[in-house]
Amino acid sequence: MTTPKMDFHIGPCVLESMDLARQIAETLVKELEPFKNQINLHFKGSFDKANRSSFTSYRGPGIDEGLKMLETINKEFGLPTLTDYHIPDQAEIVAKSVSVLQVPAFLCRQTDMIFAGAEACLKHNRELKIKKGQFLSPEETKNIVDKASHFLPKDKIILTERGTSFGYNNLVVDMASFQIMKSYGVRTVHDATHCVQRPGGLGTATGGKREQIITLAKAAVAAGADGIFMECHPNPEKALSDSATALPLSQVKSIVEVLLKIKTAVG
Repeated sequence: MTTPKMDFHIGPCVLESMDLARQIAETLVKELEPFKNQINLHFKGSFDKANRSSFTSYRGPGIDEGLKMLETINKEFGLPTLTDYHIPDQAEIVAKSVSVLQVPAFLCRQTDMIFAGAEACLKHNRELKIKKGQFLSPEETKNIVDKASHFLPKDKIILTERGTSFGYNNLVVDMASFQIMKSYGVRTVHDATHCVQRPGGLGTATGGKREQIITLAKAAVAAGADGIFMECHPNPEKALSDSATALPLSQVKSIVEVLLKIKTAVG
């Protein structure tokens, strides 16, 4: 029996520059080449981080410049791309440029957002990836799937587990979420880096527990996650967004290798 390919959505939290995007994409393509028959690799990067802790924090290059950067990555490296959209009117524009449209966790219940994304994905043959809000149980994601599948086939819908709020500045991943969400007929992805955040934990910025990323990612794959979303940076401490939880780019290959071994073992 052939093990299905795993989805890997990897890249910087926010698009900082074309040079940085190229550096990350080139490294991913080169280092993950040995696993090309086992993974579906997407380059992810946000053109706007609309929910930064502080209004003075860097948000990104904006939709026009950001989409141009993602189109360049796709053209130069042959990588399908993924990015967020933040209002319904952006869905059609984004769907013309990227392979996967992502609904941010805080917006996962917004019907207009999901409808617009699903319609745009159907029109342009894209996939819709919706992050489960930190305030939702996995059972409540059935309503999200029902909304998206009103327009879009379920094989084009992905649900993402990114942790649930548990007290202040803390998130907890329920490993049962993957099987529950998969029971609604869609693929599931574990957000390996956002789930270890401590929202607002640094006062004007989000903190995090980088040392727990790999442990939770291993557990998620063993629990049935179909893919992994993780943010990386050549110099995480200098990343302009989510520096506390970005993985060093140099560690990505070894992490992917370990996760694929677990996926093969559990089938």
